Order: sequence, then structure tokens, then C-alpha cells
Amino acid sequence: MGCFECCIKCLGGVPYASLVATILCFSGVALFCGCGHVALTGTVTMVENHFSHVTSDHATLTDVVQILQYIIYGIACFFFLYGIILLAEGFYTTSAVKEMHSEFKTTVCGRCISAMFVFLTYILGLGWLGIFGFSAVPVFLFYNMWTTCGAMKSPIANLTSVDNICVDVRQYGIIPWNATPGKACGSTLSDICNTSEFYLSYHLYIVACAGAGATVIALIHYLMILAANWAYLKGLCQQTHAYQDIKTRDDQELQDVQSRSKEGLNSSYS
Repeated sequence: MGCFECCIKCLGGVPYASLVATILCFSGVALFCGCGHVALTGTVTMVENHFSHVTSDHATLTDVVQILQYIIYGIACFFFLYGIILLAEGFYTTSAVKEMHSEFKTTVCGRCISAMFVFLTYILGLGWLGIFGFSAVPVFLFYNMWTTCGAMKSPIANLTSVDNICVDVRQYGIIPWNATPGKACGSTLSDICNTSEFYLSYHLYIVACAGAGATVIALIHYLMILAANWAYLKGLCQQTHAYQDIKTRDDQELQDVQSRSKEGLNSSYS
């Protein structure tokens, strides 16, 4: 076999569906974790500089953001390992790999592991749906602030005093009601919208939300692949049992024929 034929045979053993799902999962998790981490830091900076001048007022927000960032670290590490494991599982259950290894056999343990991956991926998919919905909340909050700043630049805003247009972040529960100043109006609000913290955090939250959505799609893709692999393993096991039953019957019939022939020879000699 030449080098070209070996390369074609190796490429035929690549689980492309699992590979695409892994790339999509890694990309989505990387976007969510990286952009979400930076956006949370920018949000705390913006609140400290413009909405809460007393440290004790935003201490809870700072602690929550730190906890979320630690959770992001854990999510990134877990899905890096989980994606590699699912990709390896895809390699071992690809039909082309089974053809290259003619002695491939399925076991009860292997089928149980495949079923466990199906269940775990389903649970993780539901969890990422919740993360996707949660990541849309800051996008909605920043969008409201963005549209409020845009409303001050519209001709309609000239009919009323710009100073009456305000954004009060206390109503979102980010900081307590006794925080000072707690809200921004008029030119102060316009200056906040022009800061790099606001602009960068707003767009990073959008990218993080998109990354969470991409991760959900990747997990759905994984779920379909794992379910198909599990069904294939189950069917292969049934075929193996059927083959073993047929082989056992054939061996038994062969032994019966041999025993009858020996009995016939013995009776003819006698």
C-alpha cells in the first residue's frame, strides 16, 4: 500500500461530524468565557466610576463578578477536556475505524459509557440553554442604555430637556437603592455611553451571548452524534449475538453429523 492510499485510509477514519462539533464547541466556549470575563470586569469599572462612589455599595456586585469569573475558569477547563473526550469517543465509534481494526468488539461497558455520554451531554445542553438565556440579560440592560443615549441625539429629544433623560441602574438590582448617585442623566449619561468601558463591555456581552448560542448548537450536534453512535453499537452488538448463535448452531450440527458418521462407520465394521 502506497503513501497516498494510507493517507486516504487515515482520512476516512476521521469522525468529521464530531470534529465539526468539537471546533464549534471550543469556539463557542472560548468566546463566551473570554468575552464574558472581560465584559464583567468592564461592568464593575463602569459602575465604580459612574454609578457607585462608595465601595460598600458595590461590594456585593464585585464579589458576584469574581465568583462568576471563577465559574468561567471552571467552564473553560471542563469543556476543553470534555470536548477532547467526545472527539476521542467519535474516533473509536467511527465505522471506518472499525473496518481498519477487524477485531473491534463492543462490550456492555462500552455501550454504557456511550449511553452515559448521551445523558451527560443532554444535561449540559439544558444547562447551556440556561447560560444562553442568562447571558442575554446584560445585553438587554446595555441595549436599553444604548438606546437611551441614542434617544438624546434624536430630534424628538430637543423638544424636552435632555437632563430629564436618565438611566437608573438601581432598578436592575445591580446596586442597592441607597447607592449614590445610582443614576446618570443628560450629558453625564452621554459621556458614559462614549467611554471605552461601556462600548467594549456592550459588544463583548453580545459576542459572549453568541458564543453561548454556538455552544448550545455544538452540544445538540454532539447529542445527535452520540445517539447515532450508541444506536450503531447496539445494532452491532445484536448482530454479533446473532452471528454467535448461528455459529453455535452450525458447530452443534457439525458435531452431530460427525458423531452420526462415526456411529455409521462403527456399525459397518461390526
